[in-house]
Amino acid sequence: MIDGPPQPGSAQERAVFLELQERLAPMFRDRYADPLAERTVVVIPGLSLDQETLGLIAGARYYEERQLSMLMLLRLPRTRVVFVTSMPVDPVIVDYYLSLLSGVPSGHARRRLTLLSAYDGGPGSLTSKILSRPRLLERIRDAIVHRDAAHLTCFNATADEITLAVRLAIPLYACDPALGWLGTKSGSRQVFREAGVELPEGIEYLRSTLELTEALAELKRRQPRLRRAVVKLEEGFSGEGNAIFDMHDLSAPSLSPAQLATELSQRLHPEADGLSPKQFLAKFETMGGIVEAWLEGAEKRSPSVQMRITPTGELELISTHDQLLGGHSGQVFLGSTFPADERYRLTLQALGLRVGEALRDHGVLGRFSVDFITVQEKAGWRHHAIEVNLRKGGTTLPFQMLQFLTAGQYDSQLGVFLTPTGQQRVYFATDNLCRDEYRRLTPEDLVDIIVAQRLHFDATRQQGIVFSLIGAMSEFGKLGVVSISDSPEHAQAQYRRAVAAIDHEVGVTNDRMSVTCRDETPGRQEYPPL
Repeated sequence: MIDGPPQPGSAQERAVFLELQERLAPMFRDRYADPLAERTVVVIPGLSLDQETLGLIAGARYYEERQLSMLMLLRLPRTRVVFVTSMPVDPVIVDYYLSLLSGVPSGHARRRLTLLSAYDGGPGSLTSKILSRPRLLERIRDAIVHRDAAHLTCFNATADEITLAVRLAIPLYACDPALGWLGTKSGSRQVFREAGVELPEGIEYLRSTLELTEALAELKRRQPRLRRAVVKLEEGFSGEGNAIFDMHDLSAPSLSPAQLATELSQRLHPEADGLSPKQFLAKFETMGGIVEAWLEGAEKRSPSVQMRITPTGELELISTHDQLLGGHSGQVFLGSTFPADERYRLTLQALGLRVGEALRDHGVLGRFSVDFITVQEKAGWRHHAIEVNLRKGGTTLPFQMLQFLTAGQYDSQLGVFLTPTGQQRVYFATDNLCRDEYRRLTPEDLVDIIVAQRLHFDATRQQGIVFSLIGAMSEFGKLGVVSISDSPEHAQAQYRRAVAAIDHEVGVTNDRMSVTCRDETPGRQEYPPL
């Protein structure tokens, strides 16, 4: 162990962290550009987010498995991966991912993979569990072979991730938590204004329910015909921290904050299942948030742009997506289609890059995404930026699998993904495929079905299915699926075939239409019926 580590949050720790971060630029420029270079990547896949909100998501503790896509780095013959989880990952699941490494013997990859666990499935972030276990921390440090060519990667970075990086004596490839405010709902709106990107009418930096009622009254005065407003917790995620405020029958001229205060609980409808208006407002008092006008439209989409700012300061466009949303009002992330609709994907890219440039000016590092609400109007599609996510997300695993399995790249000029032979690839993905009957299956059962029904990814055709969240299946009946193909129609057909095959094995008939953990919102993009 490190003798006398600096106290968490201290100026000394901050100084050590910044010194470590200086290694990143030369490391990525001089070492990581070579696919044969030796390196060690320490993956901490836990979600360092509000634990109460996470608890409302079915199988959230298995979301660490979404970063098993990082095992695809083992295709690089001298790369080592240290993957740490709260609970051990079933060896069957690990073997499944290693089997996707085309051209690399699984034994060779397995020797370069170190799997460690805190053996703690209880509440609390994975990073905090590691920091409270000195011997586990020491085992992670011992597994870092190439200390001068190693870095830490995580889902999102907080003060705990800084402490972990300092204790491990390696840099953190993620946005500095000191800039985390840029990824809050209020900070996002500030960045959009800096970038000159349109955003919904709204009011940010609210810190109490009193300020919330004042903001709702002001919003109604600005837009007298507004029927609904969205109230968002400052650090909510996946739409679970949102609530709809119904104001269709309220009159703007006579509306007062006092009147709204008496009706707040009755008119507020939280998106998260199991979260009452009272509980939502209590979290708002603690966390703060924003209000925004609800954007109406007969044809409405929720696309996103993924980008990355490298340690050398380059702003890279990764992809565009159309998000698949569900929940009570269509705000909860269920999955995505790649790429975004060809009618607006290039315009979307341009707007995303403007936001990315503003974030780079602030010093942001690593992967992030920008979410939009896009409404079709007579003049065309109109994009409103609604959120910056300074972290990995639900679209990270699907795109990484596409990228790693095909060895292709995104063509930003065309807005499409091309294999090395110039063939286009798309995908249809969800991490919310749910059936109660799937609880009858173990990971080994699913692998048997994959082999028997030929549901695996075909490296020769560079098309097929990849499963994720396999560990959540037996407990929650929940799976993730990525269907990679050469056209959106075929990707969806593959998806339907995979679902039908698993359903057949557990005795579900195909007249069951809904295949997600939540109901899709009518009129929005939905999962194809079986």
